[in-house]
Amino acid sequence: MTAKLKVDKVFKIFGERPEQALALLAEGHNKETIFQETGQTIGAQDVSFEVEEGQIFVVMGLSGSGKSTLVRMLNGLIRPSSGSIVIDGDDVASCSASKLRDIRRNKIAMVFQHFALFPHRTIVENAAYGLKVKGMGAVERRQKAMQALDQVGLAAWADSLPASLSGGMQQRVGLARGLATEPQVLLMDEPFGALDPLIRREMQDELLVLQKRLKKTIVFITHDLNEALLLGDKIAIMKDGMIVQVGTAQEIVAHPADDYVAAFVADIDRGRVFTAETVSSEPQVMQLNSDTAGDAVKTMEDQNLNAVYVMDGENIAGVVTYQTAATADRESGSADVHLSDVMLTEFPSTNADTQLADLYGAASGGLPIAITDSDNKLVGVVEPEAVFAQLSGPAPVSDSAETEIELAAVR
Repeated sequence: MTAKLKVDKVFKIFGERPEQALALLAEGHNKETIFQETGQTIGAQDVSFEVEEGQIFVVMGLSGSGKSTLVRMLNGLIRPSSGSIVIDGDDVASCSASKLRDIRRNKIAMVFQHFALFPHRTIVENAAYGLKVKGMGAVERRQKAMQALDQVGLAAWADSLPASLSGGMQQRVGLARGLATEPQVLLMDEPFGALDPLIRREMQDELLVLQKRLKKTIVFITHDLNEALLLGDKIAIMKDGMIVQVGTAQEIVAHPADDYVAAFVADIDRGRVFTAETVSSEPQVMQLNSDTAGDAVKTMEDQNLNAVYVMDGENIAGVVTYQTAATADRESGSADVHLSDVMLTEFPSTNADTQLADLYGAASGGLPIAITDSDNKLVGVVEPEAVFAQLSGPAPVSDSAETEIELAAVR
C-alpha cells in the first residue's frame, strides 16, 4: 500500500546550537551527555516510519520519550532540525509558511486531549470551526459539520452548548471537528487521556467502529500500552526521542526488540493480544471414505499429533484421537477400521479472529480446535499446547529494564 505519511531521519534539537548536538550524536554521545556538555536538549533523534493510507499508527511512550515533540512536528508546530515529514507529497519539515497553512487547513486535523471546545459556541459551531477557518460558507459548513456529528452519534445535540455534554460526548465533538474537514491525516494527541477508564474504553471501541467505516489515516499518541495494543494497526514505541521498535501488537508482544520493550509488555494480557490465527497450523486431515483408522494412526505418528480431523469431501465430518484410533486398529487384527467407527462428531471450532482468552476453555478439552472460514470450511487448526505456550509468555525480563520503566513512569 501507498504511504500517506512518511517520516525520514527526523532530528529535533532544542537550543541555540543544534548543529553542535547533531555532531555529538553522530559521534555516539547520548542524550544526557550532550545536554551536560552543550545545554542542547535532544527532542527526537533519527525518527523514521511510514503510515499507510487507512491505517491507525500508534506512537506509544512514557513522559519524556519524545512523542509530544513528534506530533507537534507532524503538524508543523515545531520544525525539525533535520529530516523530512512528507504528507501526501508535501514536506511539512521544509515547506514555506503559506504552504504549511494550506497543509493544516486541508491535509491535517488534530484531536486534543482536553477537548479544546469553545464554551460559548454550540456543538455544531464547534464541529464547524475548522471549516470556518478554511473560509467555507455558513450553510455548507453547517451541513458538513452535521454530517460529522452524525458520524459520532451527536447530531441530536447540535444546538446544545458543550457544558451540557459529558466528557466522553465532548471528546466526540472534538473528533467530529477533526473529521468535518476531511483531512488526509488525523492526529490524535492522547485524546482519551482525560476520560475516566470506563468512558475511555467506550471511546476506544467507538473509534474502532468508526474507523472500520471511514478508513482514515490516523496517528494516535498515547502513553498507555493497553490502548496502543488495542487500537494500533502498527505501533511505534519511543524512548529518549528514538523509536526503539515498530510492529503490530502481536509482533511487539511476541518479539520485543530489547529489555526495555520486554518490560513494557511483561504484564500484558496476552490472551487479548493474540488470536487463533497467530497460533494456528496447517491442518493434517484424513478422508472419511478413503482412509482408515490405521491410516490415521500412521499420519499422527509421522506428524507427532494427538488427534486429526476427518473430512467428508470439503466438509468436516469429525475428529479422531490417536488413542481411540490406535486401540481400534490394534483390536481389529487385520481388518480395516472405518473412520466413522472411531471419530468424534462433536469438536471445538472457532474463527481466525477469536482471541486466545476465549479459547482457553476449548483448549482445556484436549482436542485441536478447528479454524473455519465464513463458509464453514477448515482453514487451520489450533493445538491446545500452542494456546498454553503463547499465553504463558516469554522468560522474565531483567530487573534493570523494569526499574528503568518504573522511574520513567513517575517523571
